Amino acid sequence: MIKILPEEARTLSLYIYSLCGVHLDETKGYLLENRLAPLLQENSCGSFSEFYLKARSDSTKTIPRKIVDAVTTGETSFFRDSAPFDLLQFKLLPELIDRRRKNSSSRGPISLRIWSAACSSGQEVYTTAIVLQETLGNLLNYNIQLLGTDISDQAVARASYGVFSRMEVERGLAAEKLQRNFVPVEKGWKIRDELRGIASFKKLNLMEDFSSLGRFDIIFCRNVAIYFTEADKVKLFSKLGNALDPDGALIIGSTESLTGLCPQFEPMRYQRSVYYRLRK
Repeated sequence: MIKILPEEARTLSLYIYSLCGVHLDETKGYLLENRLAPLLQENSCGSFSEFYLKARSDSTKTIPRKIVDAVTTGETSFFRDSAPFDLLQFKLLPELIDRRRKNSSSRGPISLRIWSAACSSGQEVYTTAIVLQETLGNLLNYNIQLLGTDISDQAVARASYGVFSRMEVERGLAAEKLQRNFVPVEKGWKIRDELRGIASFKKLNLMEDFSSLGRFDIIFCRNVAIYFTEADKVKLFSKLGNALDPDGALIIGSTESLTGLCPQFEPMRYQRSVYYRLRK
């Protein structure tokens, strides 16, 4: 494997930050080596400096897109860290539905909007869809919108396709959940149409303006900001606060915290989970 020099790591880190807001300091040289090595080989580059110059001069933007895919595609699985989904099923959804029923002046279907802000290949979105069906029953009785966004073109395409390998579905999915919510296809397992139908996916850079998305009842933004600078974390969560309904809930990673960072949020605890609401 071609070794990355400290100066090359600094240069590439700044370039990656300009592309997607991910901050990788010089101590992350090993990560750049591992993630970008296949791209160096693919582009016949003998050094990271040569690869950087080739990426900067790529008028098609293919190499920059592949760089973003390489550095932002993280670990994911169905029902990853089950606590947030227990929170969703047994706390947030029942309370939200109850409030909507009490406050609704019409007899129309109750609306729910849930956003997975960094959906990767879609497991978090489809896990949420499974929880919704298990909790609410017939989803046609509700007006449900699940949105998954990610900065990676590759991740969004995979999530939209809704097909997962045997290894992917076996990570986190019990056998009965797999049989109930997926159908076997040639390349693995495909999410059932009734669940795929309530989800939409789009490419989104969270460092850019996303006010056009509207407001959401629940926002998942787990393990995204861990690679952001503190200033960028404040910007991101402030924007997420503007995208959250006044009685909505923000769910972040189990090792993350907004305490001392974003005073507009109030931490709430449910069993093993901490989630955040906007202060009134």
